[in-house]
Amino acid sequence: MEIFAFHAPMPGFLDETAKGFSVSLRVPVGLELDSAWVRSEPDNEEFLSPLKKVPGTAKWTLWQGPLRLNSAEEVTLYSFKFLVNNRQYWLSSAGISSYFPERDLHFHFNPHYQPAKWVYSQVFYQIFPERFFDGNPDNNVTNGEYLYDGKPVVAKAWNELPERKQGPREFYGGDLAGIQQKIPYLQELGVTALYLNPIFESPSSHKYDTMDYYRIDPHFGSNEDFARLCQELHEQDMRIVLDAVVNHTSERHPWFDRQGEHGNTGAYQSQSSPTRDFYSFRDNEDPESYHGWYDVKTLPVLNFASKELQERVFAADDAILRYWLRPPYAIDGWRFDVIHMLGEGPGAVNNATYARHFRETLRQENPEAYFLGEHFFEATKWLQGDQEDAAMNYYGFGMPLRAFLAGIDHRQHPVHIEAEDLKHQLARARVRIPFEIQLSQFNLLDSHDTPRFLTALNSDKKLMKLAVSMQFSYIGVPSVYYGDEVGLEGGKDPDSRRSFPWDKAAWGLELYEHYRQLIAFRRKHKVLQEGAFLDLIAKGDIYAFARLLVDDVVITVINRGQQASLSLPLWQLGLKDETLVSLFDGESYKPQQGYLKIELEPKSSQILYRFANSERKPD
Repeated sequence: MEIFAFHAPMPGFLDETAKGFSVSLRVPVGLELDSAWVRSEPDNEEFLSPLKKVPGTAKWTLWQGPLRLNSAEEVTLYSFKFLVNNRQYWLSSAGISSYFPERDLHFHFNPHYQPAKWVYSQVFYQIFPERFFDGNPDNNVTNGEYLYDGKPVVAKAWNELPERKQGPREFYGGDLAGIQQKIPYLQELGVTALYLNPIFESPSSHKYDTMDYYRIDPHFGSNEDFARLCQELHEQDMRIVLDAVVNHTSERHPWFDRQGEHGNTGAYQSQSSPTRDFYSFRDNEDPESYHGWYDVKTLPVLNFASKELQERVFAADDAILRYWLRPPYAIDGWRFDVIHMLGEGPGAVNNATYARHFRETLRQENPEAYFLGEHFFEATKWLQGDQEDAAMNYYGFGMPLRAFLAGIDHRQHPVHIEAEDLKHQLARARVRIPFEIQLSQFNLLDSHDTPRFLTALNSDKKLMKLAVSMQFSYIGVPSVYYGDEVGLEGGKDPDSRRSFPWDKAAWGLELYEHYRQLIAFRRKHKVLQEGAFLDLIAKGDIYAFARLLVDDVVITVINRGQQASLSLPLWQLGLKDETLVSLFDGESYKPQQGYLKIELEPKSSQILYRFANSERKPD
């Protein structure tokens, strides 16, 4: 019999008892284990806790025993060792091997971590406010109204395309009133939470150069307008997360004041400035020697070695991060821009210290505030339960899928990977973090910082639908970048920030309906929100995986290539002859002796489901 065992660090497999924690290992009936143990390192030394065979089901045998925690560490790493016919096997989060797995591939469990559980059930929608909808033309930027980086700002017609190297000074008129007026559209689509790019006072269209952290940009509206937006969203049972840009400010922020707009009290203007130590200077005599983000002069980097800056950003009672978490706004969390670069002076010194401070601040104001970090690359060390709840999952979702389907990497360089590589790239990010954080990961296909996924696919809507199928069934929280759902295109920044095409004649309606169907399906079924994850097939052009919760199962198969036949090993899910249903065509499928043969059309996806209660049907 084929060797197979399953465990997920979730209730039912990992449970708290009166004496601590108990773990369960599931193996198919008929696979007889000689013995089994759970391995952990309670004192930084191996401890094997014996597992005992306990009553299971008609399909599964269960082996159960106590898990010894490492009390000196936030995270306990554990794996399973078992013998079959005197041959040794190991089960880690990376799967079964015949040898001891690397420690960072062991299951990760942080018993102290308090997740923002509301996030699991959300469907996020990212809005670049300046390009979503112009709800109040009276607050629009006018041609030449002021200078940005020495050049006049430009007012653009709504459907004009952004121009390369002109992006920050181009304005289309989108605002908070526009977002509020389009809440019915968002609800029709089915999204439940908004992530807004920066909305605080700033001279640019992207607003990543903040001038005043306590004031909504006047071209977006007022603080009162934002309070009304938050109130209406919450009344509609929707959530809102804002962008926290506290790694750097605008050169025009009063703390810095490069242009001398605020007297002689800014850090650039005087060595004796009260905010001088908010920033870093390579040469104290030369004001131009300040540290800029990526050496960009309009973005001087903040220096968190300053105690006063710490007070202003997170420690004081009226600190920036606290202010917007309180009524009348009561936002539901923060997304922290380039958080991995933040710290004491150049080099992000003591970065983890400030990430922990931010987490403590957010949870003091709201025990379930969502702490989302921006990372393009591996974020494992920020995602162990003491810092972030999630990362923008470019590394662990968006970039691998882009490589697999579009054949390009994040730099637009060509790359070719097979499904086996896709599986590996997804797993290497997933298995190194606790399960609750896997559920919270912010899974995006694209954003304001990347070319649109559809454009990367050369406008191939079949492949786009395939990507969306995976996004809404993969473990983590899906986020739709505004306009993706109607087929909005866009290349590199600023082209990825085009205005939303509100004329429905320009929409890809088939793609839009695909989004709506998948959003409704995910929102209705907890298995896609909190279920375990299991790879099924990864070969060539085809990748298949399952989500499991108690007796509910959802299977996703994607095929980037030509028409193909495959046989899914459903016995690994406990399914032998039970009927499954296709989400897309309603057809029924029945495995034979634990295997399901299906045909896949070229460039297509299939989502099959079986719910324990047959009356539970998708919308």
